[in-house]
Amino acid sequence: MKVLVTGGTGFIGTHLCRELDERGHDVTALSRSPDDAGIADGVETATGDVTAYDSIVDAFEGQDAVVNLVALSPLFKPRGGDERHFAVHVEGTRNVVSAAEEHGVGKLVQLSALGADPEGETAYVRAKGQAEEVVRDSALAWTIFRPSVVFGDGGEFVSFTETLTTPYVTALPGGGKTRFQPIWVGDLVSVIADGLDDEHDGATYEVGGPEVLTLADVAKAVYRSKGQSLTVLSVPMALAGIGMSLADPLPFIPFGDDQYRSLRFDNTVAENDVTAFGRDPAELKRLGEYLEEEH
Repeated sequence: MKVLVTGGTGFIGTHLCRELDERGHDVTALSRSPDDAGIADGVETATGDVTAYDSIVDAFEGQDAVVNLVALSPLFKPRGGDERHFAVHVEGTRNVVSAAEEHGVGKLVQLSALGADPEGETAYVRAKGQAEEVVRDSALAWTIFRPSVVFGDGGEFVSFTETLTTPYVTALPGGGKTRFQPIWVGDLVSVIADGLDDEHDGATYEVGGPEVLTLADVAKAVYRSKGQSLTVLSVPMALAGIGMSLADPLPFIPFGDDQYRSLRFDNTVAENDVTAFGRDPAELKRLGEYLEEEH
């Protein structure tokens, strides 16, 4: 199968392209600035920006399927503010769908996010929810994945935790009680690759890792892997919200209102749909296991 991966040289894209290549697919990684570093030898690259239709449309010619991974991180404020989420996630997805339809691509796999909702509390989840609507309204066969936070080589989740905290003693909004279900990138790309099969057409899957961890749990695990202890102090959510709101206009502060709002709700699955791909959630890689391997 010929597969085009938009955002193919990013964190998840690099791992997915390698997975698809190892499965024998003909893979092309599309990105704004293709970089061969980390790209499997058998993967082709193409240049294009999903927010500029004319720059990407030719790359869809002759493709059997497309996996749309282009996204902004929900962990950091995007340059251009909240509207950048809608430009990339919604209009970018609309361009991907249009290009796929124009060239008769048979299948679209869309990487969304847990909590995606057109009326959601943050710009990120609203944009992701609206992007899902674009996919469902298309003429394409489609499969949508909604993962929890993703960790692994090249990812931001661990570095975000370190940015948000300090060694030994740190303060976290609400004591760091927000819950996550981190999934290792290797496990995620395996099920995404399976999602290309016709049997998954028209399905939306919510996927997470083998355990639910609070932000405080994650922070302690990160510093424990470095041989450091961590005591977490609680900052009332209301006070944290005021602080992040005041910091929001400052370009050198990576967090703002949207990041505060995201910490007000959990990022976990009700049912872990990795089982639809023959995976046992308990056998997926745990964050602590990954951190120990890295240190």
